[in-house]
Amino acid sequence: MHPNPAFRQADTARNIAFARNEGFGLLAVATGDAPLISHIPFLLSEDGTRAEFHLVRSNPIVRLMSAPLRARLAVQGPHSYVSPDWYGIADQVPTWNYVAVHLVGEITLQPQEHMRDLLDRQSAEFEARLAPKPEWRAEKMTADVLDRMMRQIVPCAMRVDEIAGTWKLGQNKPEDVRLRAADPLEAAGQGQEVAMLARLMRAPPA
Repeated sequence: MHPNPAFRQADTARNIAFARNEGFGLLAVATGDAPLISHIPFLLSEDGTRAEFHLVRSNPIVRLMSAPLRARLAVQGPHSYVSPDWYGIADQVPTWNYVAVHLVGEITLQPQEHMRDLLDRQSAEFEARLAPKPEWRAEKMTADVLDRMMRQIVPCAMRVDEIAGTWKLGQNKPEDVRLRAADPLEAAGQGQEVAMLARLMRAPPA
């Protein structure tokens, strides 16, 4: 998380809403060597205290979860390079604007019999966003094929102890300078979800 307080003004509710909407992040745990990282879809409770996800049984992180394990779930949002030319003022340097929220807490394996319920809730969450497409359900699969696939994944949960967000949108610049950079950033299209990033630059968190 960026240390500048100007980029840390979003309240907890906004950080939770952002992470819940994204629903995908990087799960990181420390080891004696380099950290282990997995890219995972997840569900986050409305109050932000519990994240649920699944991992492939052969994932090295699973082998470390014989006991509760401290972890960080980093959720990356829109981001883009910012050219100093776009500010229209002298003595500026290149930078990168972005939104990210980190969830920190303890991850644990859940009983395997919870896997089907988690699968159903995860698919329902993301299928609902595709409406009016008819919702995919696990019942569409052949029962023994579904059972075989579910044995290869394990349900997990994180008890979230800490939520921190960085909304780096040029708030450290004068308002007119920040707004001047939004249009060319959007037009350049360099990065991810640049239209959303430009909208946030025009109205950053108070």
